[in-house]
Amino acid sequence: MALSGPGQTTGISVFVDHMITDLDVSRSAVSLAYMVGTLGGALGLPWIGRAVDRFGVRRVLAFVAAGFGSFLLGLACVQEVVGLTVGFVGVRALGQGGMTLIATTAVAISMTRNRGALLGITSSVGAAGISLFPLLAERLIALVGWRYTFAAEAVLVWVIVVPIVVWGLRGVVRAEPAPEASGADGATAAPAPEWPVRAIVRTSVFWAMAAAVACSGLVSTAVFFHQISVLGEQGLTATQAAANFLPQTVAGLGAALLFGAAADRYSPKLLLSSAMALHALALVLLPLVGPGPSALAYGVALGSAASGARAVESAALPYYFGTAHLGALRGLTQSIVVASTAVGPILLSLAYQWAGSYRPGLTGLALLCAVVAVAVLFARRPRPRSHEGTPGPGDVEGVPGEGGAREPRASD
Repeated sequence: MALSGPGQTTGISVFVDHMITDLDVSRSAVSLAYMVGTLGGALGLPWIGRAVDRFGVRRVLAFVAAGFGSFLLGLACVQEVVGLTVGFVGVRALGQGGMTLIATTAVAISMTRNRGALLGITSSVGAAGISLFPLLAERLIALVGWRYTFAAEAVLVWVIVVPIVVWGLRGVVRAEPAPEASGADGATAAPAPEWPVRAIVRTSVFWAMAAAVACSGLVSTAVFFHQISVLGEQGLTATQAAANFLPQTVAGLGAALLFGAAADRYSPKLLLSSAMALHALALVLLPLVGPGPSALAYGVALGSAASGARAVESAALPYYFGTAHLGALRGLTQSIVVASTAVGPILLSLAYQWAGSYRPGLTGLALLCAVVAVAVLFARRPRPRSHEGTPGPGDVEGVPGEGGAREPRASD
């Protein structure tokens, strides 16, 4: 997951100015290429997810890592905007999307005890690794240039991921029906239901979760992308605004652990709604932010909300729907999330151009988060009727049966 860094927005951002100068293209052309690349990459993620279910984690990870490194090497050789766009499609699909998807899916299908906590650890440690790439890449660019830095990242992906595929994931082949799971208190719970994808996409809880993580991705990317300007409007200097990434990152690491562990004991719907409410609160309070403690509180709230939403969604999918088709589900939700990150910065930029201030746009995003927070609570959890834990004919969100998995309560 850490090695998805070269395909993440933060990892690519340090190359942008160098590519603009060397390729002699405009900033808007590079931005458009990045948006098209991100949307194009999102389209490929459902296929990667289905491949994980069919061929297993190891084979697909080997393919994704090989392709990811190849596209990074291609970016090192790019000479014009078309090639740049193709490179962005590859690194966004295989890096940001594919590597992250496989990492969380591998943990989810391998662990039945304390799954939420372990996914939280995966997310937090992975995010810490991702955060190192901009710093390392910037230093390496200063020494050898941006083209050789892309090539070095390609080699790094190949050198580290191949041993992981060969030796590190021997026990993880593909998603299978989960055995009886043990909760955080050691008690044995009912086996997770195994749903066909066509039934899953007809449930309100699936689309509520997808909407929540998409909204979180849209809001987070929009605000992060324009952070220097957004916080500058509140009186922070460029240095102070850039420094706000630090509390966001630290809070995000802690939130991933806390929300992930909480997902083993409390309702995923309640936790996801809480994360969206925290998003809305951070945006509503932004007009009150100034240099000092208020900016710190804003950074903590925003970083916690984004990481918390991702951690809960990773644990909620196998909880509600089992692991037999987890790759396909993660591919679909990841595709939605990646697509939302492509449009977030543009929406906030257009709102700023229209109003001459970020406040109306941020208020609109806060309202969107609040609506999604409420909608998640009203989504009905799916309950299969059959004793085998699979949904019966025509039963998507029907009456609970003996084979259905119960939703965790605060008293658990």
